[in-house]
Amino acid sequence: MKPKSKILIIAGSDSSGGAGIQADIKTVTSLGSYAMTAITAITSQNTTGVNSIVGVDPKEISKQILFTCADIKPDAIKIGMLHSEEVIKSVINSLKLIKVSKIILDPVMVAKGGTQLINNKAISILKRLLIKKVSLITPNIPEAEVLTDMKIKNTKDMIHAAQVLLSMGAKNVLIKGGHLRHKTVKDIFVNKKEIKLFSNKKINTKNTHGTGCTLSSAITTFYSCGKLLNKSCELGIKYVNQSIRSNLNFGKGHGPINHLNSITINKKFK
Repeated sequence: MKPKSKILIIAGSDSSGGAGIQADIKTVTSLGSYAMTAITAITSQNTTGVNSIVGVDPKEISKQILFTCADIKPDAIKIGMLHSEEVIKSVINSLKLIKVSKIILDPVMVAKGGTQLINNKAISILKRLLIKKVSLITPNIPEAEVLTDMKIKNTKDMIHAAQVLLSMGAKNVLIKGGHLRHKTVKDIFVNKKEIKLFSNKKINTKNTHGTGCTLSSAITTFYSCGKLLNKSCELGIKYVNQSIRSNLNFGKGHGPINHLNSITINKKFK
């Protein structure tokens, strides 16, 4: 099958394959598009946690972005882990040069096991400079709390936090509600014209490693193919829920989700 679109992923590597650039590539590929990458950091991790993080030189990150895009221009860009102030500035400067309009930012801050993946200076630069340059920002509740300096306890707080992010320059915000202790997961899409609530039954499993990376990459893929942004969020959430429902149960900790849930193999293996 021929890929429907081309996507550049700017993110960190996860050696266990459940999150980061590996999850992004699997998601984009499973949904029928072509994935390119600029790796920002290399992590040694598994389902029980992060063992080490080694940052890639910001100049090399910029080279990956510019050299790749000079040859194959992406239809959309997904941005994940940006661990330092220098990396964020390098990415912003690169984005100015390649001029791609569809950009999704997943503000990755903390790994599933609790390891902080971004420093405070980087958070400040992200808030001040980067969020206004992207089409959509997709924080989970802890990330939205850091970005807005407020506590989020319910759906009303989620909407308020999204509006604070809009006042900071964000064009569209999707706040993911999986961290609230409810039987239903509510994700909220907000811009200056609309508030859209996506409500789904919570799936009882510990195997949710990489859901944030996967969702932002799925949204980017649907958006790159011409779907409206709110529809891309709806379809991305559906893909992630189906991926979680597979409940792979790999590893001893928070296992990965099943990125291959969208693929049907018609011929039997011999």
